[in-house]
Amino acid sequence: MSSQIIPVEPFDYVVFGGSGDLAERKLLPALYHRQIEGQFTEPTRIIGASRSALSNEEYRKFADAALKEHLKKGEYDDAEVKKFLARLFYVPVDARSDAGWDQLKKILDEGKDRVRAFYLAVAPGIFGDISQKIHDHKLITKQTRIVVEKPIGRDLASALQLNDTIGKVFKEEQIFRIDHYLGKETVQNLMALRFANALYEPLWNANHIDHVQITVAESVGLEGRAGYYDTAGALRDMVQNHILQLLCLTAMEIPSSMDSEAVRDEKLKVLRALKPINASNVEQATVRGQYRAGASSGGPVKGYLDELEGGVSNTETFVAIKAEIGNWRWAGVPFYIRTGKRLAGRMSEIVITFKPIPHNIFDQAAGRTVANQLIIRLQPDEGVKQSLMIKDPGPGGMRLRNVSLDMSFASAFNVRNPDAYERLLMDVIRSNQTLFMRRDEVEAAWDWVDPILKGWEEAGQQVQGYTAGTWGPSQAIALIERDGRTWHDDI
Repeated sequence: MSSQIIPVEPFDYVVFGGSGDLAERKLLPALYHRQIEGQFTEPTRIIGASRSALSNEEYRKFADAALKEHLKKGEYDDAEVKKFLARLFYVPVDARSDAGWDQLKKILDEGKDRVRAFYLAVAPGIFGDISQKIHDHKLITKQTRIVVEKPIGRDLASALQLNDTIGKVFKEEQIFRIDHYLGKETVQNLMALRFANALYEPLWNANHIDHVQITVAESVGLEGRAGYYDTAGALRDMVQNHILQLLCLTAMEIPSSMDSEAVRDEKLKVLRALKPINASNVEQATVRGQYRAGASSGGPVKGYLDELEGGVSNTETFVAIKAEIGNWRWAGVPFYIRTGKRLAGRMSEIVITFKPIPHNIFDQAAGRTVANQLIIRLQPDEGVKQSLMIKDPGPGGMRLRNVSLDMSFASAFNVRNPDAYERLLMDVIRSNQTLFMRRDEVEAAWDWVDPILKGWEEAGQQVQGYTAGTWGPSQAIALIERDGRTWHDDI
């Protein structure tokens, strides 16, 4: 059975940073796929905007090259691409002056009654400038939304300032703070598994779950982002947003409905229930790492310091944290989270490990019993895996074996797995905020992360070296193994 595509009403999508890397790799291909799936109604336009002096035709050539490079084999359809390029326009604008804004207004005034979305695929430092220009040039209608990419600040104070700046111009219901991890199919299925089945929810608590692991591992290094990354680090870049959002969806209480506010209310409660990590316990609860020279599947790779111009840095490229949630559902259940660059493989997953059976009736000859696990894989191959103990087939007595009920979305449904941006871009047009972060969520996340950053500084906690192509520093292994547990490293 194929999924039902529900068309959205006509819209104008204005992409600031329209000639940048994010637009090239993600946004333009995602919008092209939505057109192919029949989700657009006419007239719909996509308008690129940036300081680059491009004509409409030059921008269409840029978009065509982007599609040719980033679409998978067989996805580039000449007729569809021609139709897609015809809906593309370009306006050179300057975020800090009035140059180009009258031209943008003229184009947008042709579709005053359409949904109007502004996507800020630009540096956070000019979010406020663009927002103010949109206001000053009277581009905001009742059907206007604004989409902002992470990072939303680099600490609580800057997040508050940024939210205040955008909030002066746009209402909260018009602001879509995007986290592409929340658009992944498996993240949606996490809620379906929990709330659409009678099987798991009765077991989803401290009485039955031993611990939870959340891993977001990257095999790549800086990839040209040294300037940004060395001022951010793994905690700011990944934990404060992506990983904490995954933790919230895993741990939240059942919302009263799938209404966006009901879902986000429950996520906020999780963030506020996280037990503090600060200077008093940061060295026991966290590990910081930084990759050294090593090897990947493509051969030898440089260390982090070798990729920096200065060659000196205490920025973490890896972080592992033992987090705890102070409420009845999760009392005593540790959440082990880790993320890093230049690790042994590219993998994002949530592993729910259930408590072992209370009494083993089988003798030693049957073999060892293993605790059940539910593995929710976000990438590279999205799917869900449930491990179970069964009898090994054949005569000769009882022999136990741990096997997995494995469901890969690609093979189970035999459909193209849409990129996360496809869903999120259309949710903006639908004005569905469920998968976007509310202001108080962003600030609550920083409220938990800030003391960790300060704790590292006060404790003088240094990064621990790890060889590129491994699973991080040995201290991260010790973090979980001193509790009698082990990281799930099956890639």
